[in-house]
Amino acid sequence: MQNHTTENASATSKSALWAVLGVAAIAAAKAIYSEITKYDLREKVVLITGGSRGLGLAMTRELGKKGCRLVICARNPEQLEKAREELAADGIEVITIQADLTVQNEAKNAVEAAVNRFGRLDVVINNAGVMIVGPENTMDIDDFKKVVDANLWSALYMIKAAIPQFKKQGEGRIVNICSIGGKIAVPHMLPYSVSKFAMVGLSEGIGVELKKDNIHVTTVIPNLMRTGSPRNVSVKGDHAAEYAWFKFSASAPLLSQNADKAAKEIISGLQHRKSHVILTFTAKVAIALQGIMPGTISSVMEIANRYLPDSDNKMTKTGAESESELSQGIVAERSDEAAIKYNE
Repeated sequence: MQNHTTENASATSKSALWAVLGVAAIAAAKAIYSEITKYDLREKVVLITGGSRGLGLAMTRELGKKGCRLVICARNPEQLEKAREELAADGIEVITIQADLTVQNEAKNAVEAAVNRFGRLDVVINNAGVMIVGPENTMDIDDFKKVVDANLWSALYMIKAAIPQFKKQGEGRIVNICSIGGKIAVPHMLPYSVSKFAMVGLSEGIGVELKKDNIHVTTVIPNLMRTGSPRNVSVKGDHAAEYAWFKFSASAPLLSQNADKAAKEIISGLQHRKSHVILTFTAKVAIALQGIMPGTISSVMEIANRYLPDSDNKMTKTGAESESELSQGIVAERSDEAAIKYNE
């Protein structure tokens, strides 16, 4: 009896070992295949919206290092020129396009300009967007329209403009920079969350449909980013207090992420044809909990909302105009330093 038990235990151990080795072999094979089939970005033409500052600028720098030819779109001509001068000084081939991509024809014109200049277009990265921070009662319908136009419709216009060119070439890549706010609704950021929830749906849905045409779509879910971008957001309500909590959140290491690291992960996801790139462990955990315990996440958000500033003030100010002693300090300094680095 003892020998029989020992033999069973030995057989079980061997089976477990073979199972582990099998899983390891499959993982290794997948890693090798992924590396072999990695998308070579050298000489590829990449059009990136909102590429003159923030995460967009971090991605243009990373793409430039990989030998891409760049087309960067933005509204602000001064920021565009500053970005162009920096990239050109590093020997990166780049053109800039001043455009309001909430206008469909301007998105179409941007794609045409890229093709006219370089003869083709290989990748579109939809990164442009805006944000309004403040309590729900201060948000008008026009605030929702403005944010949805900038975050959702501009991306759809770019996608629609690029698809015919991609089909003509036989392939293409689209990267949509969405947000953790498109997976979990964050209080005092309602128009932004509405736009990003819609953008996630667009990105995931169109990715499924375009695969048959050899057009690969990557949906990116970033966390808050340390780029200094809070100074450019719109703020309503108690401006000083509202801006202070948002700036602190976008500066704190546990709540926000390094933009250069994020850019590398996003470009890696593009190269390895990943359908989804979820940045930071915190975001992955939060999204998992949202799927498993959505009521719990809602309860947490309800509690957080009780501690956020309360106001009926509908006046809109920029983050920079909302600076006060509340938004100063050691943690907030990270955002101020990042603003210089990322052209904010």
